[in-house]
Amino acid sequence: VFVDRDHSVYVSEWGNHRVMKWVEGAKQGIVVAGGQGKGNGLTQLLHPRGVVVDQLGTVYVADCGNDRIMRWPKGATQGSVIVGGNGRGEQSNQLNWPIGLSFDRHGNLYVVEYRNINID
Repeated sequence: VFVDRDHSVYVSEWGNHRVMKWVEGAKQGIVVAGGQGKGNGLTQLLHPRGVVVDQLGTVYVADCGNDRIMRWPKGATQGSVIVGGNGRGEQSNQLNWPIGLSFDRHGNLYVVEYRNINID
């Protein structure tokens, strides 16, 4: 779950393979990442976990089942892989069940992995 400065709430739906945005006061959410069934395509997620949204509305998702971090610019119909996506493992270009992510004030990305028991 992530709450932006406009009080919109972003929820990663693990079983529905998507990220939803709920604007404050809304009765219905909108899909902002995934939502095309489970899979590893650029329009799909597989068991998303952590989610962070920057000031431009870009959504970053820990795509746990695909061992990758995805970036979805505001209004985009597909995302791009920014970290991982090279199979599950312990190599420097791989992730192993990423479950959380955060940026520091300098723009550095930190990823929490469940299986590697790491913060990268």
